[in-house]
Amino acid sequence: MGEARSEMRGARDWGSAVTSASIVLLGAYLCWYATGWGSEWTRTVVTDVVYVPLALAFTALAVRAAAHRRLDRAARRAWWVISAAFGCQLVAHTLWMLDEVVLRRTTFPSWADFWFLAFVPVMFAGLLLLPGANRRHRDHVRLAVDVLTVGASAFMVFWYLVLGPIFAERRTDLITKLLTVALPVGDLVLVLAVSTVVLRRSTRAVQGPASVLAAAIVAFVIADVSYVYIQLHGGFTGGDWPDMFWLTGCLLLVLAADRQYRWAEHREIRVERRVAGATWLPYGAIVIAYGLLGVVAGVQGAYPVGGMVVGSIALTGLVLLRQVYALKENEELAVTDPLTGLANRALVNERLAVVTSQPIRAHRRTAVLLIDLDRFKPINDAYGHEAGDAILVAVGTALLSSVRRRDTVGRLGGDEFAVILEDLPDQAAAEATAQRILDALRLPVVFGEHLLSVEASVGLAFRNTATVDGDALLHQADVAMYTAKRAGRGRFAVYAPELDGSARDAGLRRAIETGRMVLHYQPEFALADNRITAIEALVRWDHPTHGLLMPEDFIDLADETGAIAQLGDWVLRTACREALDFPCRVAVNVSARQLAQPNLVTSVARILGETGLPGGRLTLELAEGALLPIDEHLKARLDGLCALGVTLSVDDFGLGHAALNVLRDLPVSTVKLHGSLTAGVHTDRAAHDLAAALVAAGHALGLSVVAEAAEHEAQVAALRAMGCDRAQGFGLCPPLSRTRLDERLADPARA
Repeated sequence: MGEARSEMRGARDWGSAVTSASIVLLGAYLCWYATGWGSEWTRTVVTDVVYVPLALAFTALAVRAAAHRRLDRAARRAWWVISAAFGCQLVAHTLWMLDEVVLRRTTFPSWADFWFLAFVPVMFAGLLLLPGANRRHRDHVRLAVDVLTVGASAFMVFWYLVLGPIFAERRTDLITKLLTVALPVGDLVLVLAVSTVVLRRSTRAVQGPASVLAAAIVAFVIADVSYVYIQLHGGFTGGDWPDMFWLTGCLLLVLAADRQYRWAEHREIRVERRVAGATWLPYGAIVIAYGLLGVVAGVQGAYPVGGMVVGSIALTGLVLLRQVYALKENEELAVTDPLTGLANRALVNERLAVVTSQPIRAHRRTAVLLIDLDRFKPINDAYGHEAGDAILVAVGTALLSSVRRRDTVGRLGGDEFAVILEDLPDQAAAEATAQRILDALRLPVVFGEHLLSVEASVGLAFRNTATVDGDALLHQADVAMYTAKRAGRGRFAVYAPELDGSARDAGLRRAIETGRMVLHYQPEFALADNRITAIEALVRWDHPTHGLLMPEDFIDLADETGAIAQLGDWVLRTACREALDFPCRVAVNVSARQLAQPNLVTSVARILGETGLPGGRLTLELAEGALLPIDEHLKARLDGLCALGVTLSVDDFGLGHAALNVLRDLPVSTVKLHGSLTAGVHTDRAAHDLAAALVAAGHALGLSVVAEAAEHEAQVAALRAMGCDRAQGFGLCPPLSRTRLDERLADPARA
């Protein structure tokens, strides 16, 4: 690790040294040039020589940036092409210096001219390869119109200054004209590439260096146009003022390459909006073009007029087309998610309102998919919001690729997305789309050096009746989505009325209020003499449609919706009231949510007072997981319960994460071993030894030990032999209704 850091620090020092040397070199040259020292030939020689080290610097730094491993793959590919373009400049400047300084010849075209021209297509390709943000089709059209607007305006300027005069020159042969025109035409191509880079959105990892590249190209274009213009009106000599722009462009290339390397080291990857000035670039170009048209309006001659008229016509058409797209863009701003480019919640609701207002057609289905990302928050917390944004953008792209063009895809907020599928042939088509989405989202997202894996849970709801509005349809999809999450995530679920937690929650609360909840009781036996030592109260839901529901069918729902507090109060009050007739304690389960309530002790005291049951005849069974973490508030509540005379028992011990030594800090008197620990004590030696060790450890801590799930006589005998205090299970006595419990308690032999 230390060697890697030393190497990286050495690379930074090398790049900084080259960049600083380039700045000093150009600064010294400008100071020398400003003094006017030396002859015309001296200025030519010095100027030509200065180009070579600057070209060597920006080529070497570009290769260094392209080879950086932390740079995004697309950006590396672009910078390798840009490095090749820089290499063309290096060769061109070297050949130019050799021809003019060493060989003292100025032929046209020279080999240097061909390398200068080769720079144009290679640099054009490199600029366009720089990665940008994901865009919609309409964004691509708007970008193309903006770029062509700038290009048309630049064409008018080029035509007036250089292209028109070149074609108007009658003494020059056609081949020479074409070679002369190649340089300004190449510059026009670079203007289009620079406009594309400036006007589109890019990642911040390339946006800053690309802006410097764009400035360098602008300096080159100004120098090239000036060079051709001077050549047409008297002749150019080395060391003239256009060289100031060329040299400035060379230094900007050095800075761009160095800056790209530094961006790669910081690995700052985030979507960057266009700067405010770039938005006005097409309009600024129009102003310049029409200003030029006004200047030459009185100038006679065919060469400035012909091309400018054509450019003006094209420019006017492009402006009109641009305005059309600008109006459409303004209309969509209020209904588009700025990060992903998808529809936002407002547009999704609007589309749902339209869909649900239409009549239902035979053999045609409308479906809504609600997509919620799984494990998005841990990724966002671990890698930062930039990584979260990258995932959200990738999810938007995956969703668009998984549906038809006419389907609506939107982001509702956070990591929640919605898809509206219209005019489907059947339910299977919607389910196939949901599966395609799940498969697409399983592909990892590349973020810097990391591969981030993300999955989703998808809820699917169908419009089956004309009375279902958009909000109801979205709610149904939400219910199905949470069902998919509870089933294990990374899957989809189809809405059914029985899945609707809100309806079931209302039904559960209504059952509590109207007496549809009942208690069954299961005795607990002392293994030494088989007498009943306690009776556990177990709640059941007497459902009018589904019959008698066990706790596993509704306890999770009650806990999720908060109805567990109301249900817990009802169970405790009913059990205390009925336990007045019991010959032993009554045990009541307390959920984690109940145990966390600050008023728990007050509530238990009130119920004991209302029912008249002494606190010493009540045992509260606490879920093992509810006891962790142990804090002063939890201990205070447990101490308060003990002060009422209530005994405390740890239920389902061994299923969660509590250890026996943790129980030393809590005022509990009993542990109930989970059934998975006692099921095989009569057939499996390892299971027997583990249960025996737990029983011994419990006794060592002064706790009574109760075995759950005692189903067989041999199992009960093994538990008795290892010294277990009490047992409970179907093998001893199943849960009984109050009537059957009374019958059993009334029979001394059975009791």
